[in-house]
Formats: sequence, C-alpha cells, structure tokens
Amino acid sequence: MTDHFVSTAWLHDHLDAPDLVVVDASWYLPTMNRDGKAEYAAGHIPGAVHFDIDAIADKTSPLPHMLPRPEDFGRMAGALGIGDGMRVIIYDGAGLFAAPRVWWTLRTFGARDVAILEGGAPKWRAEGRPWTDEPTRRRPAVFTAKLDHGAVADGAVVAQALASGSAQVVDARPADRFRGEAPEPRPGVRAGHMPGSLNVPFTRIVAKGKLRSPQEIEAAFREAGVDLDRPVVTSCGSGVSASILAVALESLDRPIKALYDGSWADWGSSARPVATGPAAQVKP
Repeated sequence: MTDHFVSTAWLHDHLDAPDLVVVDASWYLPTMNRDGKAEYAAGHIPGAVHFDIDAIADKTSPLPHMLPRPEDFGRMAGALGIGDGMRVIIYDGAGLFAAPRVWWTLRTFGARDVAILEGGAPKWRAEGRPWTDEPTRRRPAVFTAKLDHGAVADGAVVAQALASGSAQVVDARPADRFRGEAPEPRPGVRAGHMPGSLNVPFTRIVAKGKLRSPQEIEAAFREAGVDLDRPVVTSCGSGVSASILAVALESLDRPIKALYDGSWADWGSSARPVATGPAAQVKP
C-alpha cells in the first residue's frame, strides 16, 4: 500500500481484512452513456459498497454533487459502513475517473487511510479476480466528519486567486471545452474558461486507467505553463476530474492548495468573466 494507490494484488490479499472498506465510486458524465449505479448492481468487487457522488452531496445546491455539510456526510458515510480508523480502498469502472473525487472527499472530511485501486475495475477484471452481483450489507459505522475548509475553494476564492496571482488555477477539462470550441454538457453553462487559468486535460496524465509516469505528469503540467513550485487550485467541469489532477500532483509530492468544488458548472453559469481560445501564457 502506497500513499495514494494500492495494487490489485495487494487488495486481493487484504480483501477480507476486518478494518478494510472497498468503495465502488463509479460515476460518469452524461456524454459517456454509462450508469455507475447500474454497473455496480450488475457486478462489483466482493464486499464493495457504492458511493454515489450525486446522492452523498448537498441537495440544497443547484450545482451537481457538491460537498454536503459535515454532519450529513458523516451520517451517509457511516451508513455505508465507512467508520473512523478504517482503511478505505476506492475504485471505479473507468479505471481512473471518479475514484479520485471520492478519495479527495473522504480525505477532506478527515479520513486519512484512503487509497485508490490502481487500474480500477478494468484491471481487476482483466486479471480474473473475484467479481459478484451479490448486494453488500455492511454494518453501519461511526464516521466523525471534520471538514478541512482550506481544501475547498468557491468562486470568490478562485476569482481572488486569479486576480492576485496568489495561486494558479488549473483546469482538467478537455482542451476543446477549455477553449470554448465544444459545448458544455450541462444546460445553461457557457463555453470557455476562467481568464488567467491554465489547462491540463486529465487525459494527458492518465493512460489505461492509471496515472502516467511522474516524468510524464510533470511534463504535462510544465508544458501547460504551470509552475509546480507555486500553489495550485484545481478545477474542471464539476469537481470530478479536478481530483485526478489533485492525486497526480500529490504523487509528485506537490499537494494542491485547494479544489474548486463548483468548478466550471459554477463559474460558467455565473456572471463572472469568461475567456475563449488557448490559455494566455504569462511570461516569468
């Protein structure tokens, strides 16, 4: 078990550990034409519970899957059988897409022993490891949620960071969406990006359901104009692939300053300024 990932062999060997919780975090964009809940019901790693980011969310917010209040998160995580002091291993059906969002969420609410299954369900299944459609029933647990407010940025914080240069805002969306050349998947959200933000599409740092090598990850950020020695706030469409950037930067031992929870779903539906075209490269 490393700081951020575990191998399929490691999980297979520890699957029956009493202090271990396996979480299926499968979730997809509407354009991906896949249903995470249905896929989980059809099959999952034995003992895994499904963490639905649209259900474990702030239902009072008009934005998708925003972090709930700590007391609500603690109740919902506990109902899944995720408790204080437990080890949590997260995977998803794409290999590496939504699992980092749940990894980031749990850590932001105080969980410390959290890791992602490297290669996710595709690698697990390709190796012929156990798979079942039997429902998982875990005993409820107590999860004491303590939100790290500094890890979460809202639109005002991001606007201030862009205006002052106190942090770099790095967007994980595909390049055509960042440039405003492709429509946003959510109605009412304008196309383009935050003026002054930089673009590292998450596909530049993920290959075959796993993070690319540290050298390739570092190169992707540097080529986008990101100074890895300065603070970074990650963003994307709705806070999911921004978490992929977060775990990638942590893998380089360069933790992010914060994640913009509302991301472009928030900024693009507000009256804040929007830029189109490639990111403006600021000369040092």
